[in-house]
Order: sequence, then C-alpha cells, then structure tokens
Amino acid sequence: MTTLTHAVGDSATMVARQLRHMLRYPSMTLLLAGMPILLLLLFVYVFGGAMGTGTGGAAAGRAAYLDYIAPGIMLIAVASAAQGTAISVAMDMTEGIVARFRTMDIARVSVLTGHVVGSLVQSMLTVALVTAVALLLGFRPGAGPAEWLATVGLLAMVSFALTWLSVALGLVSKTVESASNLPMPLVFLPFLGSGFVPTETLPTGLRWFAEYQPFTPVIDTLRGLLAGSGVGDSGVAAVAWCTGIALVSYLWAKKLYDRDPAA
Repeated sequence: MTTLTHAVGDSATMVARQLRHMLRYPSMTLLLAGMPILLLLLFVYVFGGAMGTGTGGAAAGRAAYLDYIAPGIMLIAVASAAQGTAISVAMDMTEGIVARFRTMDIARVSVLTGHVVGSLVQSMLTVALVTAVALLLGFRPGAGPAEWLATVGLLAMVSFALTWLSVALGLVSKTVESASNLPMPLVFLPFLGSGFVPTETLPTGLRWFAEYQPFTPVIDTLRGLLAGSGVGDSGVAAVAWCTGIALVSYLWAKKLYDRDPAA
C-alpha cells in the first residue's frame, strides 16, 4: 500500500467517525442552526418592519428586509458550525483520543482531515436548515440554477476556510471551554459588516472596518447571487479572502498539530 493510499484510507475512516458522531447526536446540528434561526426570526419580526423601509424602499417592510439579511444569516450559520469544530478538536486533544491514535499505524494527516470534512458536511447541513426556514418565512430569491450553484460553492469555500481556522483555534486552546469561546467573534462579524444594514449608514470608523473586513464581500456576493443581480468586484474579493484564510489557517493548524506531543 502506498503512502497516499494509506493516508486516503485513514482519512476516510476518520471522516466516517465524525459523520457517525453527527448522526448519533443530531441535536448538535440543530443547536448550531438554532441561534441563526432565532436571529432570523428576531430581525424579521421585531426589526423588519422598520428596517425594511431603509433597505428596500417605502412600503417594502419585512419582505424586503428578509431578502436583505438572509445572506448574513447564512454566514452566521457557517460561523456557528465553525464553533462546534473548535470544540470537537479541543475535546480530541484534551481527552486522550489523539494519544491513542498515535499508538496506531494511522496517517497523521487523517485526524485533521476527518474533522475538516465532517465539519464541512455539518456546516452545509446547518446552512440548509437556516435557508429552509428563511424560505418558509417568505424569502424569495431571484437566483437561477447557475447562481444557486455559485452560492453553494461560495458557502462551501467560506465553510472550508472557517473550518480550518476553527481547527487551529481548537488546537491552540488548552481547554474545551476556551475552545468554545475563541471562535465567538466570527459569529458577530456579519453584524459589523453589510449583513444587517448598508455600510454607508455606519459611522465613519465603523464604516471603514465594515467595508474592509472579510465577511462584507462574502455577504455582498451572496446577496448579488441570490438576487440574480450580479456580484461585481465583491466576488473576486470574497474568493481571495476565503483562499487566504484557508491557507493561513491550514499552515497554522498543521504547525500546532505537528508540535503537539500528544499528536
């Protein structure tokens, strides 16, 4: 058996392990989707009437605001799933399972690969649940098949990037509790971007941050794709941010994992 075949086989086993955990505890996926769904309900039914006028014109109301915030809520769903990844990695690192894997003839890369692929599946399921609720509330995107495919692809890219970042955060955490807290800022970044209000309505300093932080071009691209109105330059920026975050996070996670004595 070649080294590559060995690594692929071990990675498939670790992915299956993560998927079994997900099937055994479906409440975790529902819990990760719970907060974005609650935020969706809160902003649509409490703030939607007032905010919709500013984002969709007079008499637009909740329907326009739902269309406006749906991309931001989807991104919060991805960030919430990333938090679960950090917790899962920290549990493996602190509870001794990695030390047991070390005594076996297992490719080192397979442990992290299992977490990343399993978390990517869970993340996309979480986004699907949130999108389904948005559609039930009246979300009516104008995207065609090509735009929907591009939307799924971009969400997968964001999820992949944030998953590797969360793996690194889980590895750098000394406890499971700290691992659950470190990814929290990711959940709130859409609030400090174009997720809920146009950036031009923000104060100068906050507006500068909102326009140049990584989530804003992703949200703008998702919004353009779902509306079928085009994405402009935001699409290139979104892909560049996802690629950069994924690469840096992968290198950071690999360095942390390789130097860990239990790995």
